[in-house]
Amino acid sequence: MEFFCFHRDRVGSLKLREELGEAHWAYMDQYEAELIARGPTFADDGETPTGSVHIVDLPDPTAARAFAFDEPNYQAGAYRDVLLRRWRNALGRTMWDFPGDRTTGDHYLVIGLGPDPATAPEPPPSKARDDLIAYGPLLSDDGEVWVGTAVLVRASDAEAARGVLTEGRYADVEVRAWEFGGRR
Repeated sequence: MEFFCFHRDRVGSLKLREELGEAHWAYMDQYEAELIARGPTFADDGETPTGSVHIVDLPDPTAARAFAFDEPNYQAGAYRDVLLRRWRNALGRTMWDFPGDRTTGDHYLVIGLGPDPATAPEPPPSKARDDLIAYGPLLSDDGEVWVGTAVLVRASDAEAARGVLTEGRYADVEVRAWEFGGRR
């Protein structure tokens, strides 16, 4: 079962996150084989961290909740909230399999919430497929109802990144600068 996990930073928690850096890395090392994608998000300045994305394949929702809420930064209060949803890997690959050049262009997290659940999740747009790093529907806990879409994408700017989701189909769309994560 695949899960999308987005820990959003609490305002003023950068120092705490820096102090817990090695604890975070050691924790994530335990999940290296299960990670589909990972990496930090940033404010519009491209430098100030705003959160941490992890897309992970785990046995069940209990394991996903443990993954999200046992994380050292979460335990220490560095995060203000966590978005944890079932997810389906529409590309069938990990970020490490991304065929594009990681060093060119900017990278973004795009989350669209509130689509009409009676309609089917959209397939990845063909025109942007080469720039998609990860793409998939966000689902209800039982995996039956489509509640949104989460995308990691290479794009020229935030507006172009937002364009990977169909205009007007979502009640709310969030776009954040993102970079490939993992130990350096």
